Amino acid sequence: MAASRQTPLYMRHEELGAKFVEFGGWLMPVSYQGILEEHRGVRTSAGIFDLCHMGEITVAGDRALEVIQEATTNDASTLAEGKAQYSLLCRPDGGILDDIIVYRRKEDFLLVVNAANREKDWAWLKEQNRGRAELADVSDEMGLIAVQGPKAEEICSALTDEVLEDLGYFTHTEGEVAGVPCLISRTGYTGEDGLEIYMPVQYAGKVWDALLEAGGDDLQPVGLGARDTLRLEAGYTLYGNDIDEATNPLEAGLGWVVAWDKGDFIGKEALAAVKEKGVSRRLVGFEMLERGIPRHGYPIQTEQGEVGIVTSGTMSPTLGKAIGMGYVQKDSAQVGTELEILIRRKPGKARIVKRPFIKPSVKR
Repeated sequence: MAASRQTPLYMRHEELGAKFVEFGGWLMPVSYQGILEEHRGVRTSAGIFDLCHMGEITVAGDRALEVIQEATTNDASTLAEGKAQYSLLCRPDGGILDDIIVYRRKEDFLLVVNAANREKDWAWLKEQNRGRAELADVSDEMGLIAVQGPKAEEICSALTDEVLEDLGYFTHTEGEVAGVPCLISRTGYTGEDGLEIYMPVQYAGKVWDALLEAGGDDLQPVGLGARDTLRLEAGYTLYGNDIDEATNPLEAGLGWVVAWDKGDFIGKEALAAVKEKGVSRRLVGFEMLERGIPRHGYPIQTEQGEVGIVTSGTMSPTLGKAIGMGYVQKDSAQVGTELEILIRRKPGKARIVKRPFIKPSVKR
């Protein structure tokens, strides 16, 4: 097995006392001061995240849009320069290869993919491209740092001449941050307002240091542990847990990123068949009514027997109760339905609730 890779910020994480974990082939900080403290820091002030492990692929040329329209489920033709959208790569059978962000830049499209799927996505896109567009895997050339939380904009504004206040949700601009040429995007994965900053990888350390200095006591490093509790409270799916090649967008509640009217795309025929027939299961959110924390893989049951499986679960620092997501049979997926989660083979009462568990405070 290949050794885990390290991001260009690895030594800085060590100096900050981070605890590490292997994630998607990378050695990443799971926490610094503690998951609870980091989680609350993002909700009340701001947190900084190392996302240099993420993959980036550019698509350029006269037929770039054609390739992206065919390979993704959303409608990239609606993107003006400086805009971005959430989208999916699907297999012909409708299974989700990855969930991605598509950025429309002046000269090309930038696709940001999950770290663990980088090689798979790259091979898939090259196969679908058939020589039509100019593809490049630029993952090793780009660094990515996120600043998330109510004070994120204020902290980042101190380091750039760009007017970040005017930057709308899923909109991006190009400008200097701490003297480094960057792409600045109002996107994120926490449910809080925030920015994601892309830069040449050799300057990742410079930008990281400048942000920490500008943020002072209002900004703290955040690891994968709090990143997971934050995204779950916001109801965001995690690839490999809640969605994968065995799940389709309709059952996962991601039908809103399937653009049926844009023409043919990979997986459209299979998804249309699922839409006509109806899904057999749905991804739902639930809260525990009894003690116990649901974990990935735990069975879900009702009086009728086993009806599904937990895909994500945690103790919500914001709500003070255990929450989770999982797939359940369609006839058991209504909000308010009472369930039992088998936690270490002991049933614990739970109830289906609407997602997100907290109202995201992203800037629209």
